[in-house]
Amino acid sequence: MLRFYVSIFLNFFHLWLIPYMQYVHKHYDDYTPEYKFSLVQRVVRHVTNASNVHTTYHGVENIPDTGNFIIYPNHEGKYDTIALLSPFKKPLSIVMDYKRSFMVLCDEVMNMVDGKRMKRDDVRQALTIMNEVTEELKQGRSFIIFPEGGYLLDKGNHLFQFKPGAFKCALKAHSTIVPTVMYNIYKVYEKNNLRHQENDIYFLDPIYYDEYKGLKTQELAALVRERIAKKIAELDGISVEEVYRDIPEGTVLI
Repeated sequence: MLRFYVSIFLNFFHLWLIPYMQYVHKHYDDYTPEYKFSLVQRVVRHVTNASNVHTTYHGVENIPDTGNFIIYPNHEGKYDTIALLSPFKKPLSIVMDYKRSFMVLCDEVMNMVDGKRMKRDDVRQALTIMNEVTEELKQGRSFIIFPEGGYLLDKGNHLFQFKPGAFKCALKAHSTIVPTVMYNIYKVYEKNNLRHQENDIYFLDPIYYDEYKGLKTQELAALVRERIAKKIAELDGISVEEVYRDIPEGTVLI
């Protein structure tokens, strides 16, 4: 986490953005979604530059220009959301773990994108949140949803099971799905070093509703997971089976 604290220190002269975003949130209706999202992307640029991290984006043309869509990425660590938010031309929202959504900067970012804070241990609240996501997708909004539901520090470029419930909103809202590969993102905060880090994000071919409309949520989760796994296997030069990991019994994901 040394890199995180150094990036905060180096952004000392940009810290005014935090109280400014708090101000914008208090006057939420006075600002457009585009303006609020531009603030988020500005913060992301400052954090990225100070972190000595460079992310290369592949397949940006696969992000739809119109209609609602859902980005479904694998989850590697705390830097995932920061890395993901840069290439989008239109605002989108995020579904995030309730407790972690109130961390420094996370809270302000979630407020700016009207993010959904999900309590993973509260089934009723989680269902309510996903119903809200469904309705907002139907209204034309787009989301980032991490279908693994969390990560572990030693997970690396591997995949846990995807939660079928994360795909109900896509089916109900007839959303375009963009499977997304986070590759080597976990290395950003892996150790207490400040060496330059290179990583990649791959936006894979979109899956349109007509392609998956006959599937159950479990089948759709398996389809998206397999496409992400195939890309990771290709990048690592291993088999798809080697990409998959089981969550150790009794382990609670971060």
